[in-house]
Amino acid sequence: MREHRYAAWRTALASVVGIYLITDTRDGRHYVGKADGAENLLQRWAAYSVNGYGGNVELRGLDPSSFRLSVLRVFDPATPTGQINAAEGHYKHALDSRRHGLNRN
Repeated sequence: MREHRYAAWRTALASVVGIYLITDTRDGRHYVGKADGAENLLQRWAAYSVNGYGGNVELRGLDPSSFRLSVLRVFDPATPTGQINAAEGHYKHALDSRRHGLNRN
């Protein structure tokens, strides 16, 4: 994330909140997460780069070098929290990440 070649991505991710996907490429399991409120996508992903799991219990103990991060949807930072929560729930359901993935909520 800190390499110069990612400067434009850092700028873009710092300006939006949204829904993201982490895929464990070893087994294909998904984790759907959100960055909202004061926390933008860049801040949330930076938390994963620090310890590999960003505070998510189901990701702890997995090898973060096998993670692929993707942006599923972006929102303006002024978007109401309820709208972002609904989108997160939609993707958890659509990707079945609670039953066959890494989401527990």
